[in-house]
Amino acid sequence: MKHCVCCHFRLSYHKRTVWIPPLLCVLAFVIYLIYFCPDYSNPVDIREEFDSSVCMCGLCKPNKLKTPWFAKRFNASAQPLLSSKDQVIPSHVLKWWLSLQGINNASDIPGILDQMFKVIPTGNKYEEVYNRPCRTCAVVGNSGNLKGSHYGKKIDSHKLIFRMNRALTSGFEEDVGSRTTHHFMYPESAMHLPHGVHLVLVPFKLQDLRWLTSALSTGEIKFTYTRVKQYIQADKDKVLIFNPAFFKYIHDNWTNHHGRYPSTGMLAVFFALHICDEISVFGFGADKNGNWHHYWEKNKFPGAFRWTGVHNADFESELIAMLAKEGRLKFYK
Repeated sequence: MKHCVCCHFRLSYHKRTVWIPPLLCVLAFVIYLIYFCPDYSNPVDIREEFDSSVCMCGLCKPNKLKTPWFAKRFNASAQPLLSSKDQVIPSHVLKWWLSLQGINNASDIPGILDQMFKVIPTGNKYEEVYNRPCRTCAVVGNSGNLKGSHYGKKIDSHKLIFRMNRALTSGFEEDVGSRTTHHFMYPESAMHLPHGVHLVLVPFKLQDLRWLTSALSTGEIKFTYTRVKQYIQADKDKVLIFNPAFFKYIHDNWTNHHGRYPSTGMLAVFFALHICDEISVFGFGADKNGNWHHYWEKNKFPGAFRWTGVHNADFESELIAMLAKEGRLKFYK
């Protein structure tokens, strides 16, 4: 009888304890997940909850998560704009930038900047602040793949809309939209702008800075390496100057020296990456037939852009696709 009681006790004890090891395993696994596992969410997810009624965008909003690929390349301190005559351009940047197109004398820079900033405003309107309205941006390239796209309304729905060089909207509104807030150009691609649009000068040489001062005042410069506009219609108080140091940062960190230097379109994309909260990119890459041309023209040589050796169109298109894969922008083809 005593033996039976002992057996019963052992069985009961075993039934009570058999579930304890699995429970401890589950508990240990949960603790591991909470404290040690990395976050595998989308790279653009916010690190923590925030009150959108108090914070819209800016420094008050938690940073987006960065993948190793993005973190290795992105430099938050890189300044997209040249905003003061006293702004320092590092010597290694000057050496690279002044060699892009012809021979330029670095000793002329202080005087050139001094004259230019007497005509256009100083200051950086995109310097980050604690709280500000969010910026939704559309970067609109000039690819023939925009023809028949019907992206016009989607493009115009963005707060900021970037276009470049000789981009046209009249007659193409259904595909490319009608609004423009920023127009990127250099002297040889310059066009008159309507009231309210920011002229963003992309200087490839010192003469480009001289030309801007002249085109907005005396009109003395009519020729660079080709004939250029003597005067330019644009709001002086909205003119922005692309920073040569930011130019080199893109060449070094992002396009990795593919091509002699990045295209104007690529510069606009990374300008957006540094000042915008949401980015949509349109009109980059070849059309559906594999041709490279502008949407407003019938080009006899649709691959000419790829043959110059100045820009690497294939690599730039792949880079935008990679940024889209990382969740940094939306790429519409």
